[in-house]
Amino acid sequence: MILGNTIKVVVIAMMACCGLVSPMAQGEFDHSQWDDLLKSHVVELGEGHATQIDYDGMLREREPLGVYLEQVSQVSRQTFEVWPKIEQLAFLINVYNAATVELILTEYPRLDSIKDLGSLFRSPFSRKSISLFGELMSLNHIEHELIRGPNGFGDPRIHFAVNCASIGCPALSVEVYSRANLEQQLEKATAMFLADSTRNRIEGNILRVSKIFDWYEEDFEQGWRGTESVSEFVALYADVLGLTSDITARLQGNEFRIRYLRYDWNLNSTNR
Repeated sequence: MILGNTIKVVVIAMMACCGLVSPMAQGEFDHSQWDDLLKSHVVELGEGHATQIDYDGMLREREPLGVYLEQVSQVSRQTFEVWPKIEQLAFLINVYNAATVELILTEYPRLDSIKDLGSLFRSPFSRKSISLFGELMSLNHIEHELIRGPNGFGDPRIHFAVNCASIGCPALSVEVYSRANLEQQLEKATAMFLADSTRNRIEGNILRVSKIFDWYEEDFEQGWRGTESVSEFVALYADVLGLTSDITARLQGNEFRIRYLRYDWNLNSTNR
């Protein structure tokens, strides 16, 4: 059975390379192989506030992951640009997350952090390792140019959907992001991350939040849903976070001092 599955995966990969298998299914890109891997190898913690990844399991199923990324590489920029914006964003988030796992697998288990894949002069996120739109791209290019760039999507919630393979980052979803469910998925990812008191909390007059809000502060100041600060963004989720009306009003008035918590770059692995 294992041999049969391996042969099937290799055949599909060869057909994809030759253009005999379309990466589209009923007009929408087929993320099912990545979805199967997520459902099999991502473990939710704390009612979904965080996740760990079974990289051993991912390593055993690296071939299906490779087939998925090969199909991703077959998508032309022309095809991508005619998709609805919501499908473009779902596609890029899925590709980013899958490519991050593949990057980890290049050296796993001989690493404790994704940062081990970089050096003093090069971030692992700047390594060109993903084939997309006919060129080799880095994770940084996908996130900062395609998703966040001048022609990007202007949605700060993406920071709670893309996963950097670290304990400090938001949870890796146990399902793919999709055109049909993207709005609800982004809302859930954001609320679950904000509700994690180990990474975001109010202590007296201080709002202690993840370093993500420091690194990407400008994204939370651009008027998304009328918010122009980190505090105002957090206030949008007052109901989910169980905040009182007084605290919500103070957040909206930017009355809290903001302090950023240390980011944990250790690998988000089930085997730690």
